[in-house]
Amino acid sequence: MSLSPSPVDAQARARDILATAPAGLAVAIAWQCPLSGRGALDAEDAGLEMREIAVAALDERAVPADACLHHGRRGNTRVTVAVDAGADRALRDAWARLAANAMLAALDSLVTAHGVAALRRSERLQQALYEIADLAGSSLEMGDVLTRIHGVVGALMTAENFYIVLYDDLSETLRFLYFVDALDPWVADPEQELHVSDMPNSLTIALLRAGQPMLGPSQQLRRAHGVDDGHPLHGPDSADWLGVPLRRDGRVCGAIVVQSYDRPDRYTQEDRALLEFVAQHILTALDRKQAQSELERRVDSRTQELQDANMGLQAQIAERARAERLQRALYRISELSVAAGSVERFYADLHAIIGELLYARNFYIAMLSQDGQRLEFPYSVDERDVARRPRDRANGLTEYVIDSGEPLLVRRDGIALLEASGDLQSRGTQAQCWLGVPLSRDGRPVGAIAVQSYDPDIGFTHSDQALLTFVAHHIDSALERKRAQEALKAAHTELEFRVDARTRELEQANRELRAQIGERVRAQQRLVHQARHDPLTGLPNRVQLLERLNAALASSESRLEPFAVLFLDLDRFKLVNDSVGHAAGDAMLVEIAQRISALLGPQDMAARLGGDEFALVLGGVDDADVADTMAAALLATLARPMWVAGRELYPSASIGIAMSHPGADGDGLLRDADAAMYRAKACGRDRSERFDEAMRAEATRLLDLEADLRRGILQDAFEPYFQPIVRLSDGAVIGHEALLRWRHELHGILPPADFIGVGEDSGLIEQVDWLMYRKVIGMMTKLDAPGYVSINVSPRHFRSDDFVDRLMLLVDCAGADPSRLRIEITEVALLDDAPRALRMLSLLRERGVLVLLDDFGTGFSALSYLHRFPIRALKIDQSFVHGLGSDLHAESLALVRAILALASTLGIDTIAEGVETQAQRDMLDELGCQYGQGYLYGRPAPI
Repeated sequence: MSLSPSPVDAQARARDILATAPAGLAVAIAWQCPLSGRGALDAEDAGLEMREIAVAALDERAVPADACLHHGRRGNTRVTVAVDAGADRALRDAWARLAANAMLAALDSLVTAHGVAALRRSERLQQALYEIADLAGSSLEMGDVLTRIHGVVGALMTAENFYIVLYDDLSETLRFLYFVDALDPWVADPEQELHVSDMPNSLTIALLRAGQPMLGPSQQLRRAHGVDDGHPLHGPDSADWLGVPLRRDGRVCGAIVVQSYDRPDRYTQEDRALLEFVAQHILTALDRKQAQSELERRVDSRTQELQDANMGLQAQIAERARAERLQRALYRISELSVAAGSVERFYADLHAIIGELLYARNFYIAMLSQDGQRLEFPYSVDERDVARRPRDRANGLTEYVIDSGEPLLVRRDGIALLEASGDLQSRGTQAQCWLGVPLSRDGRPVGAIAVQSYDPDIGFTHSDQALLTFVAHHIDSALERKRAQEALKAAHTELEFRVDARTRELEQANRELRAQIGERVRAQQRLVHQARHDPLTGLPNRVQLLERLNAALASSESRLEPFAVLFLDLDRFKLVNDSVGHAAGDAMLVEIAQRISALLGPQDMAARLGGDEFALVLGGVDDADVADTMAAALLATLARPMWVAGRELYPSASIGIAMSHPGADGDGLLRDADAAMYRAKACGRDRSERFDEAMRAEATRLLDLEADLRRGILQDAFEPYFQPIVRLSDGAVIGHEALLRWRHELHGILPPADFIGVGEDSGLIEQVDWLMYRKVIGMMTKLDAPGYVSINVSPRHFRSDDFVDRLMLLVDCAGADPSRLRIEITEVALLDDAPRALRMLSLLRERGVLVLLDDFGTGFSALSYLHRFPIRALKIDQSFVHGLGSDLHAESLALVRAILALASTLGIDTIAEGVETQAQRDMLDELGCQYGQGYLYGRPAPI
């Protein structure tokens, strides 16, 4: 299939147009199109002279002064019509103008037809790949699968004669897995292995050895590759022969061949590329199917053996179950080594797998430090020794296994003998039975895995030792892969930060290069997806919108055609999805799209960007007041009630407006309108706002702040400040709240309010939080201050399944007392996903970590959730405390009294935030508040 419209098609269209010329009118047409190329044609009675005049005018060369010409142009497509100057002028000009426009339309239709054909071919290829993938997982026999694959290839190209061959380059043998040929009567046996010496004059052998696709008549290919064509065993000659190799891990492992006996040039280079692309998917499907067939064959064989066995049947079944369990464990260990996730999660999952094979309630992994002088415990779970801290290398059981490089299985009496002989000295709680095996790297012991039992009735056997030793060999490889993966991930993260910083410095110099790269990326996306419209609403999508914006900007530079961009986001759309379901939300989006489309003019365009976001381009708008009027009309139209899922809804939206200007680009305008939309939301929703220079300056400031935040993370520039929490009755300090501070390299110490918004939007706040948690927990063991330490935990952390594990790992590694740790959360964290939040809070409470509910009174403050969660204390929001003794005294007093009554009923402590005056302290104490925090007792300060 050709990649561009054929010049012959263009000539045919030109010939049809010339046929409409009035009788006796000598005319000629010349054209130039980026896809169909150049061409020229004259009427039968015009002669070559008219054609030459049309071509010369098309090339902008000199033409006779009396030549009558008419030009047409659309983009890079140009048409010139030459007409006999002696003809009637009105008739001549009218026909020439119509002919030029008709030729332009004909060339455009050819380009459109080419695009449609390419899209259909892409769809056929995608469907073929889906069918191949489905066949790989189907229950069909291999023969049926190959027949179906033959049909899939036949739908893409001529494949009446088709075969698949598998090749072993080590033994130089091959098997014809599938063979269908209209003329060759040879019948292939998929199980028969043929040696290459048995087929010395085969084009297939030449293809396998060359490892490159081959296309052309079979006789021509034999001559080109030195294959003797006089041998009778090579099969009938083909008019056209196409073969592509199959590759596995860079080595040729087979080939796929199609051939035609009736027509030369049946296959094109595009067919070759297509078959080469499909071939690798076929190989993947065959590998999966053969693996499945091989597994089924082995299961059948094993089943037959078990049926024939009459002795030791139960033992064999047990051994098989044990082997399968071990195989699954090894497979899961291998999967863990390449799966995404933290190293801590990897160790926990590894523990769970070993626990399925043997008793492992008390389990730890020990690793030598880089210098080999210290023993570190990256993972430990134990009933007695809760925390295993890193220590200097000594003569314990773990070191005994590492030094000997051999597994050790010993009971209490054996341990006592080794201690008596001076070979080792036990550490921690004494085990009744201990089993440890070494972990090696490059043949050198670098650590150990150990399980132990404190129950005299529970012990380990030599089979457990052999099993754990066998598993340890695979764990060695898995740990190495995981370490390499973590190192690569860290390197990628650091590289991303560096590239991001460097990109901003080089942005001006590389503007043109980025534009070219962006255009290529967008072009690639269009080719891959072949989709320019939103599937739900039918509106154009972001890709088409950006094309329209860039085209409008290009035309506005030359023709001064201004326009406006409106960015529309529905207000509280998530509430619709959460209350009446996503199907109702989709129906609402369709109705919204229809209402927007009804307001569009002929020069306007609307697009759905995703979710509940829409964008509009208003063509020919040079006055911002016109854009404001359109935004008001949109808001009024959207405000009309609509019935969705049996409910009457009143939608509203926030709209941002950006006007085109010299030097703008599509992405920039869309970003400006988006920023204005967020300003509209901040100002109360259901309104519109225009983008101005103040917004641009704010966007630049936030971008710079995000870059500084990334550098601050790399430099570990975040530190905790501690503010005391006291008992109001006597002023005794009962704890401290750890508050985040950023030691900025230019601006000094910054409070969270200066950067928390950027951190939340960019997702960097999680990394900052974990740096903060590590420092605070590390300080807990050195902190002289009495009582507990509380840390603030955002709702974002409660969406992560491993939050509790990571937090407790920090506590264990630091050797801190978890009962001295408190976490402060807001009501949003509880209500966002109540079952998950309850599960996490319960796990924390089991480890001794209690929960404080921060900013209480500013959210839902409902008894319906307070009694369900293990909350230790409520922190009364400082806005209520500040109101005591002020103009809002009555309202604040009533709210504080209600909160204290609620807490007293539920048996929950109360802490007043923002206590700044003695009068506030006395009033709170009198009302029954137990604890307080604020400037009256101390400002946040470092340790």
